[in-house]
Amino acid sequence: MEERDDASARTTARATAPARTAARTTVPSGIPSLDVRDVTVRFAGLTALDAVSFTVRPGTVHALIGPNGAGKSTCFNVLSGVCRPAAGSVRLGEHELTGLPPHRIAGLGVARIFQNLALPPHASVEDCLLLGRHRLTRAGFLAAGLRLPSAAREDRRHRERVREIAAFVGLERQLDKPAGSLPYGQQKLAELARALCMEPRVLLLDEPVAGMTADERRRTAAVVAGVRDSLGISIVLVEHDMGVVMRLADAVTVLDFGRRIADGAPTDVQNDPAVVRAYLGGQAGPEETAS
Repeated sequence: MEERDDASARTTARATAPARTAARTTVPSGIPSLDVRDVTVRFAGLTALDAVSFTVRPGTVHALIGPNGAGKSTCFNVLSGVCRPAAGSVRLGEHELTGLPPHRIAGLGVARIFQNLALPPHASVEDCLLLGRHRLTRAGFLAAGLRLPSAAREDRRHRERVREIAAFVGLERQLDKPAGSLPYGQQKLAELARALCMEPRVLLLDEPVAGMTADERRRTAAVVAGVRDSLGISIVLVEHDMGVVMRLADAVTVLDFGRRIADGAPTDVQNDPAVVRAYLGGQAGPEETAS
């Protein structure tokens, strides 16, 4: 982890502090723990997850890491309802998520960012972010089509919140632009902002800095840190950039061939011999796992 990277991230965090303070007026209350217990997933004769357990404490960043094919994406698919496990349980506070369809899980406050971009390229950034307000919209199709006063008031409230969140992630000047015209790093931030527009309690981030330049990675990491520190939202992070993981994560779970091989604080996991073997085949020292 380079000192210059840390200094840049802190500078970016300070630069966005006023926006975060404004957004804090609607901090979610009562963020529950996300408990994953003995989750097993099988595809034909292949066991993709083998009795995996971990707990995401409220308001923390919990990294889920491992070599390619370790089961990280399968675990995310279970958490978001895309995949139903053969055994085990996923609970968000008092709610059992196992077996619920994705829209029900989203309705309970779990939002997911995929690695690949999914923004409508010709829609404005503002309209893309408004898509995240869909689950919070109460006005029906008829009321919106007839432009009834209640629907108009609700639309104004949603657009005001969209502007707050856009400012929080640093996109307030891009709202009128087509989403597809933004640089790659800003499109990824727009994806994050759209998820935040859902007012989630848990945010699943699938490789949020993949494909970014060094400067874009630092800026995005600062925004993710702000989501935790200013909004109190729990974050589950899948990321291959170990520098980002070590800077952001409060806890780390390591998977290898579908099994949990380590779980704990980043520094402890970084020096775990099993983690070193999984990543480096035992050919390098533990300190190199963060490079």
